[in-house]
Amino acid sequence: MNAHASLLAAFFVAAALENAARAQVESGPVPGAKTAALKVTAATGEFADNEVDYAEKRRGKPTIYVFVQSPRWDRPMARYLKTLDAAVKKAGGDSQVVAVWLTADAKMSQEYLPKAQMSLNMEMTALAVYAGATTGPDNWGVNDRASLTAVVSDGETCAARFAYVSLNETDVPAVEKALKEVLEKKDKKSE
Repeated sequence: MNAHASLLAAFFVAAALENAARAQVESGPVPGAKTAALKVTAATGEFADNEVDYAEKRRGKPTIYVFVQSPRWDRPMARYLKTLDAAVKKAGGDSQVVAVWLTADAKMSQEYLPKAQMSLNMEMTALAVYAGATTGPDNWGVNDRASLTAVVSDGETCAARFAYVSLNETDVPAVEKALKEVLEKKDKKSE
């Protein structure tokens, strides 16, 4: 095999490995499923330091629920959340992001998240902690192989779901598009 063929083969193998690493996994409730109860401890936002059922508090309001596997939290995820926050602000209305840390150490996450909020300076995102299983609350179908799961809800049902093994801010436009579709349907209903 000549040098060019070897280089080309190495390129295709590397590309295949990168795609496999970024491949999505199935995670989150299937579109059309009713938004289940989401009892968490709020770390930031309107309900900070209180136990709250965010699904109940956000009933009827477009919401993007984000489930973060706490041990895998990194800078690309932070950029994703910051970019998602900006997209929700731009979309307007009463949309919000609720980011839930799935963690074995609730106390540490509860202390860390207000600091993360100060650093990221998000305006449309509430941070919360779920101290149970890494698969998240019952009936949310979170796959713990996904580093992050995003669920777009119209306030009553799941409209779309996105799950990532690896991600960054370039993954936000697909979620933003799903939110815009929810907002358009809501506007049509109110006409």
